[in-house]
Amino acid sequence: MGLSIAAPPGPINAMMAHESLRSSLHGTSVGAGAMTADFIFFLLTFFFKSLIPQNVLFIFYIIGGIYMLYLAYGVWKTKTFNTSIKGSYVKGLTTALVNPYQIGWWLTFGISMLDQFSIYIAPGFFLGILIWILSFPVVISKYGKDYILYVKIFSLIVLTVFGVYFLYQGVSYVIKM
Repeated sequence: MGLSIAAPPGPINAMMAHESLRSSLHGTSVGAGAMTADFIFFLLTFFFKSLIPQNVLFIFYIIGGIYMLYLAYGVWKTKTFNTSIKGSYVKGLTTALVNPYQIGWWLTFGISMLDQFSIYIAPGFFLGILIWILSFPVVISKYGKDYILYVKIFSLIVLTVFGVYFLYQGVSYVIKM
């Protein structure tokens, strides 16, 4: 189940791929930041799942969309990597905290997962995420340097598409109100 949130292509994996071109440790740091956000969402969902209002999600779509477009711009403009390991971690954490995909996952599948398996799912769930954030950056770091332009273009496209999509979803919700 941890792989169901960690492995699909999306903003976090695009950032992990981009940062992994510098080193697998930078890519893993992005993933560790995202996993920290998942842990926060896990706790919030576990303790407050009945109190989460569905009608505030549009705020995360708008903020998340703007942030994804900002990250896409950063990927486009970057010729060299200038983030520290800590900076990569913070990028992963902040992106995950405003990522509507992740928030939506926790408000839907996360709630049902916790209803069905309770807190006992946590070790296996986070082990699945850990396997992904350790293995994906190693593969990109080892083979991605030969395809640096393609990894950069892929990261740019994914971040832009998700940014525009999230922004569109948030604005559409506001218009419907």
